[in-house]
Amino acid sequence: MQDKALEINPNSTDDEVKKAYRKMAIKYHPDKVSHLGNELKNIAEEKFKSVNDAYQNIKKERSIK
Repeated sequence: MQDKALEINPNSTDDEVKKAYRKMAIKYHPDKVSHLGNELKNIAEEKFKSVNDAYQNIKKERSIK
């Protein structure tokens, strides 16, 4: 599930995980869509939280700093 949130495969390297996180964080950051209305901002916030949680879990599992 974490891999799905970051759109990576389970065999991705640590660097690929970091790059995917940055890409998805930028894509779904709530400030990027705030001008489009509250509904889209709320969806972006949920997706952003999901991406962040997935990244934190992968970091914990792999001991990435």
